[in-house]
Amino acid sequence: MRLGIAKALEHNSPDEWAQKHRDLGCGAVVFPLDYNSDDSLINAYVKAASDYDLVIAEVGAWVNPIASDEKEREANLNRCINQLKLAQRIGAKCTVNIAGSCGEIWDGGYKENYSDAAFDKIVSSVQHIIDSAQPKDTFYTLEPMPWMYPDSPENYLELIKAINRDRFAVHLDIVNMITDPKKYFFNDSFLDECFNLLGDSIISCHVKDIRLEEHFTFNLKEVPCGEGNLDLVRYAHLADDVSEDMPFIIEHLDSDDEYIESAIYVKDLLKNAGIKMK
Repeated sequence: MRLGIAKALEHNSPDEWAQKHRDLGCGAVVFPLDYNSDDSLINAYVKAASDYDLVIAEVGAWVNPIASDEKEREANLNRCINQLKLAQRIGAKCTVNIAGSCGEIWDGGYKENYSDAAFDKIVSSVQHIIDSAQPKDTFYTLEPMPWMYPDSPENYLELIKAINRDRFAVHLDIVNMITDPKKYFFNDSFLDECFNLLGDSIISCHVKDIRLEEHFTFNLKEVPCGEGNLDLVRYAHLADDVSEDMPFIIEHLDSDDEYIESAIYVKDLLKNAGIKMK
């Protein structure tokens, strides 16, 4: 298990960046630069990560590859291709993105997101990104979302089969797939289901928590680790069973202090559960 946070932490050099993460107990990092960055600076961050035994878990793309506007779509696809090339160059485990939406908000929920046409667009966009970048050692992945494909382990399997590329893999975010009462109250069973179905295809994991709010109707809120109902220990055990180097990346907090506090909490929780962290 390699704990990480989705923030670079304030730093003045690549070496300080790496040291701060390692001192926090992290064994994985999210790469803080993109493909437009200076080559020498990219190389310096890669070296710092290697010097401190930090796995580069992911390179983010975070655009809409199936955008309706043609110019926007082409620009977004180009970014995904180049971010995947960057991931290959720096030895990152994956490039992560969402599948994309069929509306104005790039990550928004729309009825059309569940159409056959949207599924086909996702398949063709991922194929195009992988075929254009031609990665050999890294993967292109899609983060599950509550209101677009993939939104379940079963649907992720459908996409894996349809995309049919060995450089396509799973970036797991359990919280984003908890969208009904059964998955929420029995998230331990849902965790088992996800890992049983997706297993060795899982390359990296996002970590946060989820809490049922006291509002009608069913209302869920994403919250920091430890403030919700997610069985984080079970999540970590299952991830560690897939790979002892599995990145376990805490995300969606705001400040350095919040990330530091959450990392310490999760580190202590997993240590007390007997999970070894590199």
